Amino acid sequence: MIDLTAPSAVKILMKKHNFRCRKSMGQNFLADANIVNKIISSASVQKDDVVVEIGPGLGVITQAAAMLAKRVIALELDRGLPPILEETLQGLDNVHIVIGDAMETNFDNMVKGVADHSGQYKIIANLPYYITTPLIMHLIKSRFNISLCVVMVQQEVAERMAALPGGKDYGALSVAVQYYTEVQYLFKVPGTVFIPRPEVDSAVVMLVRRSVPPVKTPDEELFFKIVRGSFGQRRKTLLNSLGAAFPSISREKLKFFLLNAGVDPIRRGETLSLEEFAGIAREIHNSEWVMT
Repeated sequence: MIDLTAPSAVKILMKKHNFRCRKSMGQNFLADANIVNKIISSASVQKDDVVVEIGPGLGVITQAAAMLAKRVIALELDRGLPPILEETLQGLDNVHIVIGDAMETNFDNMVKGVADHSGQYKIIANLPYYITTPLIMHLIKSRFNISLCVVMVQQEVAERMAALPGGKDYGALSVAVQYYTEVQYLFKVPGTVFIPRPEVDSAVVMLVRRSVPPVKTPDEELFFKIVRGSFGQRRKTLLNSLGAAFPSISREKLKFFLLNAGVDPIRRGETLSLEEFAGIAREIHNSEWVMT
């Protein structure tokens, strides 16, 4: 089996197949045994697990996962990579390569169709920077039967996902990810372990699916509209930023809703907890105002 953690072997393989990384697809291939092992260990891959890998690239993480898991489904968008994967994954009969766009994939249906598996499964991915946030939201908002995700993303995005209220990294992404999952920032990954080397460092985070959200809200759509509005103009007070997001509600009513929720109208969105956002949503929902 080709050692994909050896940079020299990776370069020889790419030259053999006349393959060049496409910057437009965010292709930076991991070539470091220690990082691969830490990712697999973080996902606690076991012999009965079905693992879906998004963007297998040359197959370095795929190889490691296949040594432990019952089945690995590798979802790849680039049609130029399967010939390489057939070589690097040769002999691993528990790996199935699927060509497709993760943003348009119903993961439950794919796992059922490929692995005849309707239970929970794990996601492992080295996500391209350009699609990280929408893909993360697709995975968690769709409520697929995923037990956990261990994903490598741009370090800045990892810090935002795990950020707590009050910090500069805390924002709408933090709230959304923490609403659907339990987030753990695991470790930083330097750009030196990739081919080609990216311009920024990466980090690995683990997202564990919540069976129920950590806060109660009567209307998720309203909850997230409040969250987005609160962060839409970060330097403005909640009263002003929510006033722009909800133009049909008077300032007097908004102030009333905020005070009833125990939130000072002059605070800023980045200081609010999930429970405080939920409290505002409950106040507005329980009023006569209807979202349009």
